[in-house]
Amino acid sequence: MRSRTHGRATTPNEGEIGPALLDAWALAYLGRYASSAENLRRVLLRRARRRGLPVPEASEQTATLVDALVERYRGSGLLDDAAYAAARVQSLHRRGESGARIRARLAAKGVESSLAAEAVQSLRAETDDPDLAAACAFARRRRLGPYRRAAADPARELGAFARAGFPRRVAERVLACADVEAVEALARAEPD
Repeated sequence: MRSRTHGRATTPNEGEIGPALLDAWALAYLGRYASSAENLRRVLLRRARRRGLPVPEASEQTATLVDALVERYRGSGLLDDAAYAAARVQSLHRRGESGARIRARLAAKGVESSLAAEAVQSLRAETDDPDLAAACAFARRRRLGPYRRAAADPARELGAFARAGFPRRVAERVLACADVEAVEALARAEPD
C-alpha cells in the first residue's frame, strides 16, 4: 500500500531498504538512463544514504544487497559495461569530445580503463584520426574557425580546443581550413 506525501512515495516500513525496494529503484533508474555497473551501484547507495539509514549495520547490509543486485543485473545482461562504453563513446564523439575527455568521462562513471580504451580505439574503424573528426564537430558546435561569426581570435580559439582536450596540431588543422567544406572534408577522412 503506497500513499503520496509531499511529492514522495512512502511505504509502511519507510526505514527498511530491502531487495524489492532496491530493485524498484534500479529499474526506475535504468529505465531513464544508461549506466555502468559501478555508476548504478553509486546511485543506489547514494539514494539509500539519503533515506537516512539509522545504524551503520543497516548501511553495510544495504551495501551488500546493492552489490548482489548489481552482480545479478550483470549476469542477466541488464548491465553491460562494454556496451555502455561503446555507446557512450559514439555519442560523445559525435558531439565533438576528444578521446582524452571521453576516457575521463567513462572513468567518472566507473568504467574500467581497459574497456574505455578499447571503446575509444574502436573509433579508428570509422576514421584515421578520431580526434580530428571530433575537433571538426567541436568547431561546428562552438562556432570556431570557419564557423565563426565574429573576427578571428586565434589565441582564444586555440585555448577553447586545448580546454576541450584536443592536441594543438589537431586544433591548428581545423582552424587552418578556409571554409566549412574544408572542415567537413577533414571530418570525413576515411581510414586506410
